[in-house]
Amino acid sequence: MARPVAVVVAAFLAGLLTSEIAAETAQNSADFYNLGRRRLPQQSLCLELIEPSGYSCSEHKIQTKDGYLLGLQRVSSRSGDLRTQLGPPVLLQHGLFMAGDAWFLNSPEESMGFVLADQGFDVWVGNVRGTRWSHGHVSLSEDDKNFWDWSWQELAEYDLAKMIHHIYSITNSKVFIVGHSQGTIMSLAALTQPDVAEMVEAAALFCPISYLDHITAKFVLRMVNMHLDQMILAMGIHELNFRSDWGVNLLDSICDGHVDCNDLLTSITGKNCCFNNSRVDFYLNYEPHPTSTKNLHHLFQMIRKGTFSKYDYGILKNLKLYGQLKPPSFDLGLIPKSLPLLMAYGGNDDLADVEDFHHTLKELQSTPELVYLENYGHIDFIVSIKAKEDLHDRVIGFFRSWGKSSSS
Repeated sequence: MARPVAVVVAAFLAGLLTSEIAAETAQNSADFYNLGRRRLPQQSLCLELIEPSGYSCSEHKIQTKDGYLLGLQRVSSRSGDLRTQLGPPVLLQHGLFMAGDAWFLNSPEESMGFVLADQGFDVWVGNVRGTRWSHGHVSLSEDDKNFWDWSWQELAEYDLAKMIHHIYSITNSKVFIVGHSQGTIMSLAALTQPDVAEMVEAAALFCPISYLDHITAKFVLRMVNMHLDQMILAMGIHELNFRSDWGVNLLDSICDGHVDCNDLLTSITGKNCCFNNSRVDFYLNYEPHPTSTKNLHHLFQMIRKGTFSKYDYGILKNLKLYGQLKPPSFDLGLIPKSLPLLMAYGGNDDLADVEDFHHTLKELQSTPELVYLENYGHIDFIVSIKAKEDLHDRVIGFFRSWGKSSSS
């Protein structure tokens, strides 16, 4: 397989569950050739992407209970002032291989972060450990394998929980949550914890995921069947960074004779209806972000086992950590019935499969408000050029209907 196609593979694996990095792979493969050499943002997210569009933005650093230093940004409208922002707080939680920049990559009229700020919401932007807008660890270097010893379980129990608590303490208001893909896994898991749920006013979940056993994405299934996650761990690779040479070479071997990588976007996410291909080069200045190999392994465990459970370490370590042979499940029935949920899902989403989504619905106590977009694939929910009328207006109306009681 030619090297340009390998780089295309690297870029699109970064969309495994969430990425908005998409393009006409055959026609635009040259755009991806130098992915690893592309300009990386050098400043803060506020300075790089938000303030240049005319919005007030401040940077916050918070520490999780296991020592990770996370970056949070607080954004107000172009006509507003952070010191006088009075709207209810909203936390935007990105997905896998992404960071907070994902909510600001289109125009102010099309990007969820900008739209909410212009509607008067107090917008907070989350960035999980390992992403470029977060700040490392109090004692561990990013070159230390222990730095990458985490999965979405820790992102839910430590990162998201800390973000919500910080925003709640600063604003003295319950927090609205918007999550996409892995951001919904984190949200659903975190909301099973009563001390987290009591600080949340309502949640809007795009491409909600708790079960993955009916996933239909061909490329992802190929990687699962190859046990690629276990192979990478066995190689001693703990950080997944697809801007690196090894990432390109590894993915080269996946496509070589095993899967048609010339239509990679569709084989990963499903067919996206409303993605703006003209902005791919801009997106690639920011995406993908690193994650941990352990995180990918946990996601693949979900696909193989059909469970929404904590990380499976094997029988002996499970007994030591959990006191049982198998990892405990996250019980969706523990999410309070009184907590309002909006769930948006797409008919062409091969990652957040409709059958798995209905499995999630059956386990909830509440009856969420549903938004079904028949033509939407996985990426459309973040960067659709039709997002305002298809999705954003619905979310804003939903939040406003529950925002009357947002003060604690």
